[in-house]
Amino acid sequence: MYFNRAILIGNLTRDPELRSLPSGIQVASLPVATNRVWKDKNGQKQESVDYHNVVVFGRQAETVSQYLRKGSSVMVEGRMQTRSWEGADGQKKYRTEIIADRVQFGPKGSGGAGASNQAQVPKSDEVQDASTADVIDYPEENINVDDIPF
Repeated sequence: MYFNRAILIGNLTRDPELRSLPSGIQVASLPVATNRVWKDKNGQKQESVDYHNVVVFGRQAETVSQYLRKGSSVMVEGRMQTRSWEGADGQKKYRTEIIADRVQFGPKGSGGAGASNQAQVPKSDEVQDASTADVIDYPEENINVDDIPF
């Protein structure tokens, strides 16, 4: 059995790039950065950043390019794929990408287009008092343990 699955949680390093295939299918390219922080054997804080090329197809590509911007937080789930082509200089070039099956947007305040959108805090007169809130009335009948079938 083989398994090819990648899950990333990171931030976009630039705005998504939306293109269209000759068949009309939309394709978006997302550059995603992930970081890792650890302490070395001397107790010094270390950090490394990895950059990932993510490709999204179809309606999801349109949605991603519409709502995500540089700095946006994103979770990507998909498979890894390496493609090759011959460059202008005649050398064979390779690129490993994550072909996204699912893209989930992070919180709006994480950067990008939603960074300036602050959550609206309700005013004190808009907050309902707990005593006036709807209450669920549960039946007060007793349950016989012998009646439970398992």
